[in-house]
Amino acid sequence: MVKTASLFSQLLDHFPRNEFAALVFKHGAEKHAKGFTCWTQFVSMLFCQLARADSLREICSGLACCLGKLVHLGINDAPSRSTLSYANEHRPAALYEDLFWAVLNRFRQQGSIGGLRKSTFCFKNKLLSFDSTTITLCLSLFPWAKFRQAKGGAKIHVLLDHDDYMPAFVHISEAKPHDVRAAKLLHLNPGSIIAMDRAYNDFHLFAEWTKQGVFFVTRMKDNTVFTVIAERPLPQHRNIRADQVIRLTGTDALETCPHFLRRIVVWDAENEREIVLLTNHLDFGSTTISAIYKDRWQIEIFFKTLKQNLKIKTFVGTSENALRIQIWTAMLALLLLRWLHHLSKAGWSLSNLAAMLRMNLFTYRDLTEWIDNPFGTPPVVPPVRQLTLPLN
Repeated sequence: MVKTASLFSQLLDHFPRNEFAALVFKHGAEKHAKGFTCWTQFVSMLFCQLARADSLREICSGLACCLGKLVHLGINDAPSRSTLSYANEHRPAALYEDLFWAVLNRFRQQGSIGGLRKSTFCFKNKLLSFDSTTITLCLSLFPWAKFRQAKGGAKIHVLLDHDDYMPAFVHISEAKPHDVRAAKLLHLNPGSIIAMDRAYNDFHLFAEWTKQGVFFVTRMKDNTVFTVIAERPLPQHRNIRADQVIRLTGTDALETCPHFLRRIVVWDAENEREIVLLTNHLDFGSTTISAIYKDRWQIEIFFKTLKQNLKIKTFVGTSENALRIQIWTAMLALLLLRWLHHLSKAGWSLSNLAAMLRMNLFTYRDLTEWIDNPFGTPPVVPPVRQLTLPLN
């Protein structure tokens, strides 16, 4: 059916204006503002993500071309480049961070993006994975993000919830600090299982998690010194080559992490190599531990989806605050895409969905019908005829 509002306008309905206004008031984001509202800034930056605009000029010109349709978005005029640039530099990025978590929690309560965990896992433990992705920046434009001698960078650290493959924790930092610093900011519930790469090997952290009842699965570094306490039986006809109970015996490692750990050697037939896993979970089977680490690949898919379909590799502002706003609006756009992809019955990939939506943002179609049949022809609305009465 033909709608009186565009697809973009219907997407914005998932950000209630009263909820958004409460967050604006909480952060004092419109203090001393003169006409340019945070809602107009948000619409502009979300348009940047969904339309994949490369610059402030493209954002402002793209909205200006649709001036007659902007009323349905809750704004009257397209912003100027200088006004949008100033807002991105000075208005708090925490506003969009809180907006992301508010909308994500509401979607999770409604079950809109839930129920995606693979059925191969029969345990009820919360399964998480933690990793980071680096965004390369030009050091001359981003001097605050010095990474190497002639290169700048920023990192997005994400704790991925495998129930719906959406974040449970996000931390944006400069690229120079070690990843373990971000891992120490996590607050995990007892019984949770966290999978991560060997870059996060830290015996102090492992000991703390073990005391808290948190389980980890990671790759073991080649130079780790240990003593084998016991050999466990191996499953038949599987790719498990060793399952050992060990104790760390390296310098200060025994005092730092005196707990019993498991060392599991898995044969990767595709790449013809051995993968050595380290975990503090002593009860699960070795094949389950191997499958948990393999599912860690979902966080790599998450980063790949974020970088390929949204604008977080090039930025329309050079300040740290502008960069954070663009990343958080990218996360909000990804949340909308995941919601549409979950509801759609068309069976298309998320990348195709993002591309089609980019070309139809201002199409006047019912959103729920469009995601199921984007190529369908909307019904023709008969012209309204005015009844004329004869004059006496």
